[in-house]
Amino acid sequence: MVRTFISPNKYIQGPHVLEQVGDYAAKLGDKVLVLISAGGKKRFGEMVEASLTQNQLTYVVEVFNGECSKKEISRIDASVKENGYNLIVAIGGGKVFDTAKAAAFYNDIPIIICPTIAATDAPCSALSVIYTEEGEVEEYLFLKQNPNVVLVDSAIIANSPVRLTVSGMGDALATYFEARASYKHDGDNFANGKALHTGIALAKLCYDTLLSDGYKAKVALEHKVVTPAVEAIIEANTLLSGLGFESGGVAASHAVHNGFCALEECHKMYHGEKVAFGVITQLVLENAPEEELNEVLDFCISVGLPVTMKQIGVEDPTPEKIRKVAEIACLPTDTAVNMPFEIDPEMVAGAIIAADALGQARLNKTSN
Repeated sequence: MVRTFISPNKYIQGPHVLEQVGDYAAKLGDKVLVLISAGGKKRFGEMVEASLTQNQLTYVVEVFNGECSKKEISRIDASVKENGYNLIVAIGGGKVFDTAKAAAFYNDIPIIICPTIAATDAPCSALSVIYTEEGEVEEYLFLKQNPNVVLVDSAIIANSPVRLTVSGMGDALATYFEARASYKHDGDNFANGKALHTGIALAKLCYDTLLSDGYKAKVALEHKVVTPAVEAIIEANTLLSGLGFESGGVAASHAVHNGFCALEECHKMYHGEKVAFGVITQLVLENAPEEELNEVLDFCISVGLPVTMKQIGVEDPTPEKIRKVAEIACLPTDTAVNMPFEIDPEMVAGAIIAADALGQARLNKTSN
């Protein structure tokens, strides 16, 4: 049995570190393609270009088209090939990174990831989640290595919408519970092996950090300030969650998320918001102790994560919709195969309904 652990080559976090992106880029290449969101270009484009120019790098800026689809990956891949870029710098959120990582993989060139939000654990991983043009999960692309550099500017993240960082907490919330389930099953991780104790320990640290610092960080972020709690949550959302899911393993929480992605009314919700409800569903499937379930529900409610189907956009949860979500979650190609027992669509559908009822009950209790 082979046990494995992988991680990015270098992780840097702190206020104003994006101003140094050219310093790190110059160590990896001299002809740079910058992939950035439209909003990111308006806010940080000049800063990034100034840093690259100061380091005498040749570069072009490409604006991300909005979806990590095969079409968008092909567009960036073609640009790299046609122009001979030898480094990609990706700035923005998870779908920007996954697109850039795929293009870097196809061209065997290094990549620097610069998150401007802390909404997912995508920055550190050797994985790209590819979506259809309609926003449904299509496939996972496994890359040969993790990003060369992850550069996380906490001052920028503190000025991003609070909902995005809270969504990142939802994504990070799944890390420990999925790694725990996968470990019990002796399931595969995303590092071509089984989990080491290191991966499980980092996943548990991720969960503990959310509980200790999540609410404090949310309050600070509502006032656009960087505090020790904010730095801790950025680290949990980005690094600990990334290392924990990739080297620990993923299970039903993300599979349920993938199922909800097939419902059009959920498309307006962020990844971590749907994952948070997936965590509650997974805990119901596991028949988790009431104390643990309530701890997770109370955390979600305290920071504003969804605990009901209505909160993730499903106003009319018909049996047909729930069954569709459950069938997708149980596909043999999805991550629910890492649960430590066999599941089927009927079980998952029942767990979704029960999770929704538990969320409603806890909301009612905390509001009274």
